Amino acid sequence: MGRDSPSERNGPTAEMNQPDRVRSSATFHHGFCSPLFIAALVTWMSLFVAPSFAQNASPQGQLRISIAGTVRDSGSKPVAGARVLLKRQGEAKTLESRTNADGAFTFSAPGAGSYTVLVQKTDEYKGVSEVITVSTGKTKRVELVVEDLSAGEKASTGASVNSNAAQGTMEFEDKPDFTVAGVSDWSDLGLHGSDIKVRTSEELAKDTAALKSGGASEGKASAEASPSEGELKVAVARAPENFEANYNLGAFYLRSQKYAQAIPPLEAASRIDPRNPVSAYDLGLAYEGNGDLAKAHDQIVKMLSSVNTADLHRMLGDVDERTGDSLGAVGEYETAVRMDPNEENYFAWGAELLLHRAAGPAAEVFTKGSSTHPDSARMLAGLGAALFATGSYEEAAQKLCAASDLKPADPGPYIFLGEMETATPSPLPCGDARLARFAREQPENALANYYYAMALLKQERRSGSLVSPNQPEELLEKAVSIDPKLGKAFVELGNVYIAREEVGKAIDAYQKAVEASPELSEAHYRLGLAYKRAGKDAEAQEEFQTYEKDEKAETAADEQQRREVRQFLIVLRTPSDTSAPH
Repeated sequence: MGRDSPSERNGPTAEMNQPDRVRSSATFHHGFCSPLFIAALVTWMSLFVAPSFAQNASPQGQLRISIAGTVRDSGSKPVAGARVLLKRQGEAKTLESRTNADGAFTFSAPGAGSYTVLVQKTDEYKGVSEVITVSTGKTKRVELVVEDLSAGEKASTGASVNSNAAQGTMEFEDKPDFTVAGVSDWSDLGLHGSDIKVRTSEELAKDTAALKSGGASEGKASAEASPSEGELKVAVARAPENFEANYNLGAFYLRSQKYAQAIPPLEAASRIDPRNPVSAYDLGLAYEGNGDLAKAHDQIVKMLSSVNTADLHRMLGDVDERTGDSLGAVGEYETAVRMDPNEENYFAWGAELLLHRAAGPAAEVFTKGSSTHPDSARMLAGLGAALFATGSYEEAAQKLCAASDLKPADPGPYIFLGEMETATPSPLPCGDARLARFAREQPENALANYYYAMALLKQERRSGSLVSPNQPEELLEKAVSIDPKLGKAFVELGNVYIAREEVGKAIDAYQKAVEASPELSEAHYRLGLAYKRAGKDAEAQEEFQTYEKDEKAETAADEQQRREVRQFLIVLRTPSDTSAPH
């Protein structure tokens, strides 16, 4: 994580870097330069904000189909503001609309086929869905009737809402200071592939997203006193139409993350008792875990028609992200937070924003989530990653230090902090002490030794004197003895030897770095410099050529990965209630 080019390192041999190999660092840009460009962007973004869903242009020569309908209650009164979803069977993408004052809605469908039209449940009405078949060139009309919730159901819903408010959910007056208005393909905005801070920020965003527990976890069933697999299979064989027998077997496999094996018994359980919310939820988890994303999407949308929960919206967000619908995902995560501001929902929302380069909004969400859940170490870690992406390096380090204090045995916050420490030229506040604790309390962790060694080497470069004689070398040697594949530690060990004019030992360390991590371009470059110092010009030239080839490949891979992650377009709220793009 956080690869860097030699010219961006402040190691002992920085003075040896050849001038033609120096590459300019880039900085993050948080605004747009031209007022004319801003005006044009606002006009363009209005195309995203006006409709409630994207109406993609149809392929040339293909006629789109109009689906129009109304939503009324049981007394034939129009229902305004109802959320209506349209999904073509066999596809994951869902279109969304809202009914107007007359209860009317319209969709432009991409082609003939079978569609599910679904009205989501609200505090006043039950959800309803209907499957329709449409033909090319025709307008299909749909009349949907929603039933009133009983007084008991309304009271229960109201109690849930009040409970959420007491827990700190974002009410109207507590809306975030941003809106995700759309997505765009990546544009560099001044970023450069060789900038170690850019690369570190991107890797931290990915690692933050990986901290999400994910939808496909253990499901709803308890793992306590669970029977064996054999006993559960015997129970199903004896009573194949028994709900409990099928569900228990499916839940067993789900807890074991054997998703493909979990699906058949969970499908059987849902067929036997289609109204059971626990088995239906776990079936959605099994589909998602097995990669059956279209089925997972269908299952979640089906459940939302009868029960509207934050867990389902978060699970739908997970599925949307995996199918490439990042705009749908961030909307589902925000909805989950508004319904239930628990730690998992806040973290999923913030991580999604950070992953799609909305660092400022991500920091806002993580800040709110951290204040609501002050004991969450991963919330502080996510906040630190978001602050680092905005250029607030010292504040970012302080959040990671706080996260490591909350969970001293968790290596995650230390690793985040270590990456930040190696990516910035100046020491970060509290970083040295926490990384020292990491190495002291987890001495058999290769990264603990590596990051603490890097912090000590940075101190020595800043002070111009040896802070802890031989300690960085000992830590690096221990790191590579624990993990012989840790190529970057071999590189730093070689740098230590070069600084002491021990060229032979440096060459040996760099060679081991190349063996451990052949794709690490800096290892080839440093080895080339060491060969040159030893008078081995032919070997040096070969390593320089390899470095140039690998560096180009690394940069191209970075650029490709950035293009694959779509970037959120953010509209900021202002005190005057006007909006500005960001």
